[in-house]
Amino acid sequence: MAYRKKEGEHHVLVITNDSTVFLTDRWVSAFEMFGGRVTEVEKLVCDIEDICYVSFGIISGRFGFIPADYVVMPYKEVPSCKADYEALQERVDYAGKIRQFSGPIFDKIVVCVPKDMFAIIKDSLPDGKVIAVTNEIYKDECERRGWTYLPRVGARVGNENHQRILEIIRSL
Repeated sequence: MAYRKKEGEHHVLVITNDSTVFLTDRWVSAFEMFGGRVTEVEKLVCDIEDICYVSFGIISGRFGFIPADYVVMPYKEVPSCKADYEALQERVDYAGKIRQFSGPIFDKIVVCVPKDMFAIIKDSLPDGKVIAVTNEIYKDECERRGWTYLPRVGARVGNENHQRILEIIRSL
C-alpha cells in the first residue's frame, strides 16, 4: 500500500555528494561514513528532523544516488570535477534516480552539490520545490523555476544558509 501524507505533515529531501574523508574502513551507513564537507549537511539534516520528516540522499562515487541509511563500504574513487561527475552519471544515472526518488511526497528538496554536478541533476528536479545551495550562475534559473537560490558559501551550506533553510522549512 502506498504511503499517504497526513494533513499538515511535511517532508523534506536533502541531497549532497560524498567526500574524500571516510570516517571508518568498515561497512556502515552512508550517513556515518563521510566526514569533511558532508558534516555540515548532516548537521542541517539533524536540525530539519526536529521540524519535520526528512530524507537524506548522497550521490556516491561508487554507488550513485543512495539514501543515507544504505550501508556502504569505503571506496577509492571520489568524483571531484566536471569530467568525474559526467562519467559517474554515464555509469549509474544518478540524475535519473533522483528524478524517481524526488516525487510528490516532498514539500521541499534541499540540494547542496558542486556547480558541475548541479548542472547534471537540475533537470531532474521538480519546479517550485527546490532550495538550491549552489553557484551564482544558477540564480536566474532558480528564480525562473520557482526555486529558492542560496549562494554556496565555503564547503557546503554555511551558517547563514543553514538558518535560512530552517526558516523556509518552518514556514511550510
